[in-house]
Amino acid sequence: MESIEKLLDAASGFMWGWPLIVLLLGTHVYLTIRLRFIQRYLPQAIRLSLMRTSEGDGDISHFGALTTALAATIGTGNIVGVATAIAAGGPGAVFWMWLTGVFGIATKYSEALLAVKYRVTCANGQMAGGPMYVLERGMNLKWLGVLFAFFTAIAAFGIGNMVQANSIAELVRDTFHISPWITGALMTLLTAVVILGGIRSIARVCQALVPFMAIVYVAGCLVLLIMNASTLPQTVTLILTSAFTGQAALGGFLGATMKEAIRYGAARGLFSNESGLGSAPIVAAAAQTNTPVRQALVSSSGTFWDTVVVCAMTGLVLVNSGEWQSGVHDGAALTKAAFGDFGVLGGVVLTGGLLTFVFSTILGWSYYGEKAAEYLLGSRAIIPYRVLWVAFVMIGSVTTLRVVWSFADIANACMAIPNLISLIFLSGLIVAETRASLWQSAEPGHSGAPRR
Repeated sequence: MESIEKLLDAASGFMWGWPLIVLLLGTHVYLTIRLRFIQRYLPQAIRLSLMRTSEGDGDISHFGALTTALAATIGTGNIVGVATAIAAGGPGAVFWMWLTGVFGIATKYSEALLAVKYRVTCANGQMAGGPMYVLERGMNLKWLGVLFAFFTAIAAFGIGNMVQANSIAELVRDTFHISPWITGALMTLLTAVVILGGIRSIARVCQALVPFMAIVYVAGCLVLLIMNASTLPQTVTLILTSAFTGQAALGGFLGATMKEAIRYGAARGLFSNESGLGSAPIVAAAAQTNTPVRQALVSSSGTFWDTVVVCAMTGLVLVNSGEWQSGVHDGAALTKAAFGDFGVLGGVVLTGGLLTFVFSTILGWSYYGEKAAEYLLGSRAIIPYRVLWVAFVMIGSVTTLRVVWSFADIANACMAIPNLISLIFLSGLIVAETRASLWQSAEPGHSGAPRR
């Protein structure tokens, strides 16, 4: 088993090394340029995302699609993952993580646009879409769509289910001394109640849970920063300077070069916001919309909230605490130490954030995996997949999962490659759709909103 773990760790490190980072970041920058810095429409995107009214074919509202995608995106990576990046790449990693979020907005916009453009209506009347349909219908590469769906269905059980359930069970055991069997049983029951009702049930829960958890967590981080406001200017300066010069050894910190700051910051940011992985477009395709551009704008705001806001707040708290200099190199331990410096309040912010973030991830990824299984095997796979999903929540709660983490990372990388291929080759179509619905509407005599 140890040899398998080492092999998977090596494969994961290679897959999430410089080749994929360059491919993802390159796509982000390329699409940003081709779309004339689509990020400038972010205020409009946020306004559209708050609309809950029906405006076209689809299963859930703009807001429901966004919160479901955010539920899957905002997870342990936004807290523990940020600490891992800082421990390996130094404070400068926070800047590069933030920058991937800014440029990732263009990629999230593009993949959502294609997902709505090529979505289909299933026999049960519900919408289905995502990179697998884009590859099949937009590029006539069904075999590549099948590969994407296969890796999505596999990755979902790892990164979106078992490791998340295990994180909650371990946290509750360490904090409240409650057996993982009890935590797992309760979580399994709650998951079953929500996901067996399908996307509408998942969206209803996410619409209530995601805004609440994000607001409370960000507010908690702001309070912690205010408590140490005297050192905040130095913290911001340290993050910016370390991003371009690296960080020399200091205290227990081993030191990091600029190259390490870029690598670990960019990798964690890319992994956290999932722009380019192809997961979020699956739920974007279920949105009620008349034009792909409208939902694309809404989806793009998800990267802003995930990385530009939540990850950045976590990074500021971690660096401002000074614990990154203590010699702690494990992400989970560093996070616990940093938030623990703020006493009971820090523990409440950390525990509450992780519990809600992780559970919401289980809900969001269940839909991604289900739609991938439906693409591969048809609608007959939906109910068995949901039952399996619920069962694996319990398994994940009471099982050690290092191998699952590594395998899920590999599967995630294998999802990204075919999705990025479709984004690059169909970028001309993305530009044309944007020009017709967004840029022309912004010309004199138009309202400035995408055409309906």
